[in-house]
Amino acid sequence: MRLLPLFRTPELNPVLTPELSLGPRFALDGRVCVAANRWGARRAVGLFFGAISRLGDGVFWYSLMAVLAVIGGKHGVFAAIHMALTGLTALLLYRLLKRWTRRPRPFRVCPGVIAHVPPLDEFSFPSGHTLQAVAFTVVAVAHYPILAPFLIGFAALVGASRVVLGLHYPSDVLAATAIGAGLGTLSLWAERVLV
Repeated sequence: MRLLPLFRTPELNPVLTPELSLGPRFALDGRVCVAANRWGARRAVGLFFGAISRLGDGVFWYSLMAVLAVIGGKHGVFAAIHMALTGLTALLLYRLLKRWTRRPRPFRVCPGVIAHVPPLDEFSFPSGHTLQAVAFTVVAVAHYPILAPFLIGFAALVGASRVVLGLHYPSDVLAATAIGAGLGTLSLWAERVLV
């Protein structure tokens, strides 16, 4: 009995997509995606990762910024502003990369993968949720190291949710992790230079 809606679009023929003919590395990417997506078809798993993904849409991060600004004094306000500026940069960067790479989402081209939740946009690479989660985590942990275990764990769950839900390939998430870490680190460097 399927309790989650399916968002697979039948108009794309998976046999004709270049995504599936790029060699063994991409074949592994697709196989891992299919395996994770099948796990996500379990009701409890799908609901859990659906909730994590929804929180990763921004609700969690905006709430964290607000809490830091309210209880953290001047340092908290500065950290929240730093996170917001880094997040805005991440948003612009991942949108530019998605338009440039135009990689189709796995549920559109990979046989056996379904979207357990509707996507926020059309393209897959990189995972915007993951890129922002990692960038936010790098900046927040630099200001409040005590948050590291919680934020690193949450960012990892956000990345995993995107594959489990059928919205990204593992390589989308890994690339977004590297880009987000680089962006967060660059943001910290810029803070030291400019402030």
